[in-house]
Amino acid sequence: MKRTVLTATAVMAFAFAVHGQIPEGLSDYLIAYNVAVDTEKDDYDVWVMNPDGTGKTNITNHPDVAWTYFADGGDLYFISDRGKPKRNYYLFKSNSKGQDPVQVSDLRLEDSWMSSRNGGAEMVVTGRIGDKVRYQLFVIDLKTGTYRQITNEVGALHRDPLFSPDGKRIVYVYKKERANREEYEEIWIMDADGSNRRRLTTYPPDDKTSQWHSYHAGPPKWAHGRDFITYQSFQNGKSSLYAVTPDGKKQWKLTDNELFEGWHDWSPDGKWLAVEMYDKDNTEFGIYLMNFDTKEVRKLTDPKDFKYQQAPVFVRKK
Repeated sequence: MKRTVLTATAVMAFAFAVHGQIPEGLSDYLIAYNVAVDTEKDDYDVWVMNPDGTGKTNITNHPDVAWTYFADGGDLYFISDRGKPKRNYYLFKSNSKGQDPVQVSDLRLEDSWMSSRNGGAEMVVTGRIGDKVRYQLFVIDLKTGTYRQITNEVGALHRDPLFSPDGKRIVYVYKKERANREEYEEIWIMDADGSNRRRLTTYPPDDKTSQWHSYHAGPPKWAHGRDFITYQSFQNGKSSLYAVTPDGKKQWKLTDNELFEGWHDWSPDGKWLAVEMYDKDNTEFGIYLMNFDTKEVRKLTDPKDFKYQQAPVFVRKK
């Protein structure tokens, strides 16, 4: 889960609005995000706040590892090892206040983003069965908790699956040999049954600025109302947001902020981007809100609270 010193130009570019008006179109939503409450105790919680940065609340408040990566309307999903051996993750669900969390399935999960389709009836996740079946994609029936495996490639990595808006395709991060540090992860797309797989992104072969553990193609997000997919990638010495069309024919850099950019989520109307940003020395990880049309950026979190505040997700208020 883990993943600011700003120049004068950067200070001018950022509108620091920790306390301000709720942005247009977001009055019915909160931003959920992950906080490292106590790294020595391996204690991570899910927090929520208003889209102007006010009302920050710890909604899991449990001495476990709890990380959210997805919300469907007012249903917030998070992985957790509560009641399990440390770092044995399972899928949990609550509302935006964290009330009455329930375990959704007995499928053990990898640390990965996820998404749903059919009005929240099914979810695609990265799961594991024992120590032999690792980093494969599964679809969970969210009503019954039953699941079916849709990839079966020993030694490969499948991660951060994302249903297309119509639910007919899955975008995901893939590399053929999970343990090969010389191979870069890329964004792929396939039909929802696992057929017709093809690669969408290609990391610049002449870019030598990243390390093996850097995100070369990070968790994909489908821009609501826009026909492209966004992801993070470490290129030219910096982690930024990039985009690719669903046919893979166009690939480009999406944003141009001074800070490094990472995990992110699109608002339901496609106007706003909630983005995790951090400095090159990894001294501060915070949540920012960007108006995609005007490129105005607002800082929502305070580094004095916690060093690691990451992975924003829009969730509808209870």
